[in-house]
Amino acid sequence: MLAVNSPGIYRRGRSWLALVLMLASMLWHYPADASAQTIVVGSKPFTENFILAEISAQLLEANGFTMERRLGLGGTLITWEALKNNEIHLYPEYSGTLLQAIYSGRNLSVQQLPAALAAESLVSVAALGFNNSYALAVTEETAEALGMTQISDLAQHPDLSAGFSHEFLNRGDGWPALKRHYGLTQATVGLEHALAYGALSGGSIDITDAYTTDGELDNFNLRLLTDDREFFPRYDALLLANRELPDNAAQVLQTLEGALDEPTMRALNRRVAVDKVSPATAASEFLKTINIASNATARDTLMVRVARNTAVHLQLTLTALALACLVAIPLAVTVANREQLARGLLYVTGLLQTIPALALLALLIPVMGLGLAPAITVLFLYSLLPIVRNTLTGLFALDPTLKELARGMGMSRRQQLLKVELHLALPAILAGVKTAAIISIGTATLAAFVGAGGLGEPIITGLNLNDSRLILEGAIPAALLAIAVELLFELLERGLIPQHLKPR
Repeated sequence: MLAVNSPGIYRRGRSWLALVLMLASMLWHYPADASAQTIVVGSKPFTENFILAEISAQLLEANGFTMERRLGLGGTLITWEALKNNEIHLYPEYSGTLLQAIYSGRNLSVQQLPAALAAESLVSVAALGFNNSYALAVTEETAEALGMTQISDLAQHPDLSAGFSHEFLNRGDGWPALKRHYGLTQATVGLEHALAYGALSGGSIDITDAYTTDGELDNFNLRLLTDDREFFPRYDALLLANRELPDNAAQVLQTLEGALDEPTMRALNRRVAVDKVSPATAASEFLKTINIASNATARDTLMVRVARNTAVHLQLTLTALALACLVAIPLAVTVANREQLARGLLYVTGLLQTIPALALLALLIPVMGLGLAPAITVLFLYSLLPIVRNTLTGLFALDPTLKELARGMGMSRRQQLLKVELHLALPAILAGVKTAAIISIGTATLAAFVGAGGLGEPIITGLNLNDSRLILEGAIPAALLAIAVELLFELLERGLIPQHLKPR
């Protein structure tokens, strides 16, 4: 039966969309924007970098500076680009990484680094005093059984399996060059560094990359193989900053020059990795040893963190979802009567869905920088396919007889679209929007890799610190959020879909 007398259905649909836009707008302003005087510290996603970033941040806070933390960014190149693009003001780096990864191919010496950095308006404000070099680790049991003490011994055991961090597998000073230098032929797999020691002790792999100041080495009873052919360069820790860092802040940070040695850094790493204190607490404990008091113990409670991260997560999801609805539904309606264009639209949106989210984020960083913009863009692109597909499905499934009846009743094209076609396609459209919303909630956890925050922040931090409590701090609210969205859409369907259109 042709249903043209469902009063207000189009208006109700617009009202719900307006509500989504309003919520997104409100949430957009939830996190306070950093003022011009705020200093932004970043870090790469591993324990030591978290601690060093916290030491820097707390030291500056103790001297009256306002700090914003963007910790756990996605690797060296992302953090480096963030520094160059003024998305952050400083982060902890290592001389060997600069020489072998950032300036690979230029054959620079350590003495030439300051000039190379200055050419990009960057500077090392403090050399922290310790060397954290790469090493290869095996279990003591494996080392004793095979009589291995140095890396060259691995050439006699090509059947051993190696699991390396993804960065080590691709760095200029990583596995590709190391295996050529030592003539190694072991099969390798890539995995997160935080999971490597557990895999090693569990027997899933036999070799992994390690850091010489790693606090978990003793906990897992691992042996570092001697670099007998001197492949790895020195990795002297330093604080890297851009010219936007205020001079008085740089002077404060210079008090950290030479303040940490290898045993001290290893002990700090152990406090986080083994004793399960937070990087902020470990940083505060260190600062007290050099007579600097910090307020790390006064940090946000669990409920405050969950509320803040959930608000940011909703901000990301709702903004992307509202934009996707505004673009995808009109696009699908426009091409619905043109089969080739409809197929092309489905092909393009489907192709976008196949691009890994992290790859999209990495591609967008040079254009959009860090923060909300690249994250919302990725979520928007991922939301297009389910909304486009379901809108087209709903429109294609309409009985042609009903369209003829509408024309016979003298309806204009606009009336046919609003009162008949979209009205009858509404269940399918809502199902597509619901699918897009749930996809966005899951995908938005990756936004933490570009400093956008959300519920992915504790998940990613927990993975890198091997802390299940932090993982659950993000995972449980994300799961509850997905359930809440499912229930919300059930209410929407009750309010928007007439009884005769609901599935029986």
